[in-house]
Amino acid sequence: MSVAVRTAVFPVAGRGTRFLPATKAVPKEMLPIVDKPLIQYAVEEALEAGAERLVFITHSSKRAIEDHFDVDPDLERSLEESGKAELLLTLRSILPKNVSCVFIRQGQPLGLGHAVLCAEPAVGREPFFVHLPDDLIRARPGCLAQMAADFAEHGDNLLAVEEVPREKTSSYGIVAVDRQMRLQQIVEKPDPEQAPSTLAVVGRYLLKPRIFDKLRMTGRGAGGEIQITDAIADLMEEQTVRAFRFDGTRYDCGSKLGYVQATLDYALQDPAIAAGLRLPG
Repeated sequence: MSVAVRTAVFPVAGRGTRFLPATKAVPKEMLPIVDKPLIQYAVEEALEAGAERLVFITHSSKRAIEDHFDVDPDLERSLEESGKAELLLTLRSILPKNVSCVFIRQGQPLGLGHAVLCAEPAVGREPFFVHLPDDLIRARPGCLAQMAADFAEHGDNLLAVEEVPREKTSSYGIVAVDRQMRLQQIVEKPDPEQAPSTLAVVGRYLLKPRIFDKLRMTGRGAGGEIQITDAIADLMEEQTVRAFRFDGTRYDCGSKLGYVQATLDYALQDPAIAAGLRLPG
């Protein structure tokens, strides 16, 4: 019998310095793609995949994320009194009533592995998603839903991957796999000449709870941080970890270019504004 994945973890404690001064007072996850912040796209993808518990690993500067998913009675009342029923419905649909949110502070900026470990009390001994909102993936069904379907069939730990140019390998965790896409090696941000492949891990994980035990034993690695890639390398000795090629288009919204590309592409998918963006002829 397959095990449902009920929990999604969102590591959102980073300061977003590449987008200063915009992110001085606004979390980078709250930057909008057209009319929705990145974090809402992330949550919607997790909900589509069956998540009912959302765990945000956050920082004191990220209160706006918590406010976004909270109820705002004054705003709802104002919209209702103004007869703006469609906007009111949009506001109330941000988070379904059966979904719970947990906010956990990451006391020290010790990397993605540490952020995931911070989620353990809320996750428990269940499989869970990890979603990095910087990686926006446009797909139907969503990337996490695709991974959940694979997990229901095979029950393996999964890492979403895509090919990247070799000169970009130093920006990613890079994996080597066998013909069944089982991980044989994973290296954090290798130089191009040392990278075992050009298959990069991108922003989506489906992990079983044994990863927490591995993270507790993982020392600081690249950049002085607790790297999830190091814990996954240890996990591979006990459990199958597979690379998962998703169907969809990924935008690296942690970079200015990727963010602008995502904004333009999503705008062009909106018939209400697409015509005004296209050049004559």
